[in-house]
Amino acid sequence: MKKSTFLLVLVAALGYFVDAYDLILFVVLRHSSLTELGVVGSNNTNVGLWLFNVQMIGLLCGGIFFGVLGDKKGRLSVLFGSIILYSLATIINGFVQDIYTYGILRFLAGIGLAGELGAGITIVAETMPKEKRGYGTMIMASVGAFGAVVAALVGDAFYWRTAYFIGGGMGLLLLLLRVGTFESKLYKHAEEQNITRGDFLSLFTNKDRFKRYIACMFIGFPIFFIVSILMQLAPEVAKALGIEGKVTAGQAVMYVYIGLTCGDLISGYVSQRLKNRRKTIFIFQAICLCMCLIYLNLWGATNTIIFIMCVLMGAASGYWIVLITMSAEQFGTNLRATVATTIPNFARGGAVPILLAHQYLTKALNGNLILSATIIGIVCFGAAFIANASLKETFSKDLDYVE
Repeated sequence: MKKSTFLLVLVAALGYFVDAYDLILFVVLRHSSLTELGVVGSNNTNVGLWLFNVQMIGLLCGGIFFGVLGDKKGRLSVLFGSIILYSLATIINGFVQDIYTYGILRFLAGIGLAGELGAGITIVAETMPKEKRGYGTMIMASVGAFGAVVAALVGDAFYWRTAYFIGGGMGLLLLLLRVGTFESKLYKHAEEQNITRGDFLSLFTNKDRFKRYIACMFIGFPIFFIVSILMQLAPEVAKALGIEGKVTAGQAVMYVYIGLTCGDLISGYVSQRLKNRRKTIFIFQAICLCMCLIYLNLWGATNTIIFIMCVLMGAASGYWIVLITMSAEQFGTNLRATVATTIPNFARGGAVPILLAHQYLTKALNGNLILSATIIGIVCFGAAFIANASLKETFSKDLDYVE
């Protein structure tokens, strides 16, 4: 790998690291920060879920904004702009004194967080040789996912305001590394052509493009079923299962993302060895479904067993990076950043309807949280299996084309 290409992969990887840190940090700090702000008891969970949803809505808005910006103005503009926004929002978050300001800042942070992953994947995929780009995105994802592990450790070890300062500070330091990065040649080639770039609405005006776009999004929903319900609500799930020992959201985050870090490496390597993205995703989806069903049936187990299952669920969720790589490969250069940025954020945003459906179904089932989670999980996985089956294979596809 050339030195310039290695630097680009490193910067994209560290950008995703800080992105994952900030995205997950609120989940870890939810209880302690809201308690200090006077939100206690059941209100702590309800307000925490509201703030989480606000952050996810910010991701949806930011995904569109930065995705279109990446195709119109270049991938590097997103890598710089997004990190400035979420770093500043995160630092200011450390000074918050009320819930509404907290919500505004999580919304702004969500907008900023939306840009890193998609732009990073796009520029790495367009820069590396087509037979080896899976290795580049694999490295990026495994380093990035570890950011969530660090968020869990920092969130448990430091005062919650300090943890936010650390996240924002890391983001601003990362800007120094980005001085030596360069724009992808494929983007420059598309820029020279007289074609429309970053037309988000064009994804919905063509049947084939719409089908590919929605399918890629649905494949990611099971991962955020795990993040939004099995991970974020781990204390509530553990209580419902009668688990022995303490289980916190921070612990669940750490163990799931330890698994996810390993899973990103394994799935990326498997897809390169099999030379097949779709088959790799099918394998990991099937394993992930089994792990989730086992997790939701650990009646009376110890918290050690729960944490082991969190690692295994995280590892099985490692097809995430293969999915984003495949999504980028599904579309032409004039829409690639838009797709690669909006799909992961729309998939992340899927956590909102998933959580709302879970809350509604739990009430309808007289408080049976476990049965509700099982039903919603099966629906998410079913949609993901069907979506993956509908797509064409993209391994080693030449990306120098436009829609």
